[in-house]
Amino acid sequence: MQSLSRRHIALIEDDPLMGESLVHSLSLEGATVNWWTNGEEAWDALGSGSGHDLLICDLRLPGMSGEELFEKLSRTRSDLPVLFMTAFGEIDQAVELMRAGAGDFVTKPFELSEFLSRLNALMRTPQEAPAVLGVSSKMRSVEAFLQRIAGQAGPLLITGETGAGKEVAARHLHGLACPALPFMAVNCAAIPADLLESELFGHERGAFTGAERQHLGYAERAKDGILFLDEIAELPTALQAKLLRLIEERRFYRLGGERPVSFRARVVAASNRDIATEIAEGRFREDLFYRLETFTLELPALRDRPEDIDWLLDRFTAAHASESHGRVKGVSALAKEAARTHLWPGNVRELRNRVERAVALASGPWLLPADLFPPDPLTYATEPSKPLADIREAAERRAIEGALRDSDGQMQKAAQLLGVSRTTLWEKMKRLGVSP
Repeated sequence: MQSLSRRHIALIEDDPLMGESLVHSLSLEGATVNWWTNGEEAWDALGSGSGHDLLICDLRLPGMSGEELFEKLSRTRSDLPVLFMTAFGEIDQAVELMRAGAGDFVTKPFELSEFLSRLNALMRTPQEAPAVLGVSSKMRSVEAFLQRIAGQAGPLLITGETGAGKEVAARHLHGLACPALPFMAVNCAAIPADLLESELFGHERGAFTGAERQHLGYAERAKDGILFLDEIAELPTALQAKLLRLIEERRFYRLGGERPVSFRARVVAASNRDIATEIAEGRFREDLFYRLETFTLELPALRDRPEDIDWLLDRFTAAHASESHGRVKGVSALAKEAARTHLWPGNVRELRNRVERAVALASGPWLLPADLFPPDPLTYATEPSKPLADIREAAERRAIEGALRDSDGQMQKAAQLLGVSRTTLWEKMKRLGVSP
């Protein structure tokens, strides 16, 4: 928990037992804690602009409430991260505070580990997360593999689902191996077959009708850098033979040319198809496959590395937040929870696109679930309005079912994920007809 080390934390909690417990726990994490039991005293200390790094505040306080204190602090310390502690019935109020700029909230009773994790997430900086492709063990292994082969010259074949980040991995290899040299990306599926050979190998003037001047292809323009062939399985069989010759002989001929041109780049190919199936069905040359797989890398789908979802959300939000001129600060805990339950059929590309749209259209400083997953407008056009109680019950049912799924049916663990007691969870399950 290095994010809390040497941090100066303001705590506002009127319950002496909880306040003392939190001060003790945070001090063990290396933080310096100032504790107040009411909002007025805290405002006197914080309102003039103190050196605190984080505010932890109970929503319900004697005298000045946590909400009132937050509204006053927002005028003087809008950059101060705030974590609210709420009772279960105050969640709607906490969500509204997050719309107004609060960082996160936890519901009582909460597990200390979850509480500290939320605090660290609020305090974490990009310098403390040096990962490039992801923070999961799977993506750390991918990064380590690319680091090991960066100094090699052999071809690399990257496989994985559409949107998993194959080109991102290839560009990372380029950054490790030869960042000052060209990176030429060719989408074999996007270029018409009758133009692909000319685009890849170039052509001489007069090679065909319309060839009014010499054209240098991607292979030649790659120089000593990387030639990235995306969707390699879409390459026509005739060109597969020429690509094999290019890799083996390290030279090629421009279309209509008589002199060989040396080829010095490293070939990195990518495919979202099962190459073994393509070979068995006669659509891909087996000898080219064996030549390309000098090094092979399979990128996992996003649903198989859920640890990366929060990291990617924060990264893409930060990247697009500059376009909002400071209007968007980050992703709420509720939005992250919703993202973790999504299957992400479009993988990282889908997540990036959803974040880009959410940042552009968000109404508050913290992205909420509806920003990332807006309802289909056709649904509103065809479905009749439902009573608010029915909507709330449906949302609670989905949340409970998701928590039970994530905890493998363990009631105690599911209750902890939802921030309620085991008894409360059991009563809600009986009322909503949710089976354990």
